[in-house]
Amino acid sequence: QVQLVESGGGLVQAGGSLRLSCAASGHTFSMYAAGWFRQAPGKEREFVAAVSPGGSLTPSADAVKGRFTISRDNGKNTVYLQMNSLKLEDTAVYYCAAIASGSFYSGRYEIAYWGQGTQVTVSS
Repeated sequence: QVQLVESGGGLVQAGGSLRLSCAASGHTFSMYAAGWFRQAPGKEREFVAAVSPGGSLTPSADAVKGRFTISRDNGKNTVYLQMNSLKLEDTAVYYCAAIASGSFYSGRYEIAYWGQGTQVTVSS
């Protein structure tokens, strides 16, 4: 069993930065890939970025390439999402996820566990 707790969300002006953290409990977290997803009001949840179990592979959505960086520290059981040059359209609830590692490498991203989400609001 893995529990995920996100933090770091808040209100930021357009062009600003935030860093989200996702703290995981459970000694097996390093065996999972991890990812960030987001859901804006009235929209479906969408993929933002993911990181392989060892941290070397970090695919991301086109909408955030060059602005967001995902990373993980397995010693701290924590995944990060550094968000720079934030835009109004980045406003959403951001969710951390543990991803079955086999599905990560195939691009299917089967979610084993979700966090509760953290709100990110970008203002003009």
